[in-house]
Amino acid sequence: MNKQIYSVLLADDDDDDCIFFKEALDELSLPVKLVTVNDGVELMGFLKANISGSLPDILFLDLNMPRKNGYECLTEIKEIEEMKGLSVVIFSTSQDSEIVNLMYEKGAVFYIRKPGDFSKLKKVIGEALAKASENNFKQPAREQFILQP
Repeated sequence: MNKQIYSVLLADDDDDDCIFFKEALDELSLPVKLVTVNDGVELMGFLKANISGSLPDILFLDLNMPRKNGYECLTEIKEIEEMKGLSVVIFSTSQDSEIVNLMYEKGAVFYIRKPGDFSKLKKVIGEALAKASENNFKQPAREQFILQP
């Protein structure tokens, strides 16, 4: 990763998942600033409020959230010109192949199935940030889309 500090946004309605994600980032000692939102409506409000140049470098997006789910948010993000370049990592408990394929087609950069083990969580978050940075936060080939802890 070649930037001073990366801005990371986590959209997840599960408080425990948010805490574990922050702890994993802290233990990785990466130069990141984390902001968390708890549902899709809050996510889109945050992004629209920051659309004029201060969007996050990368968004970790849970699919199953109240009020507006991750699929709806990803679709909306990719339809807004100023947000099209936002790197979105799907971060979900599901790994249904149809959903994974749909997320790739919609423009997500990676798909991570939330691991239940903290050390695996830490590893996969670090891997996602490193690979996204190496790839200039662009979508990889389909066979590299799913990150396994």
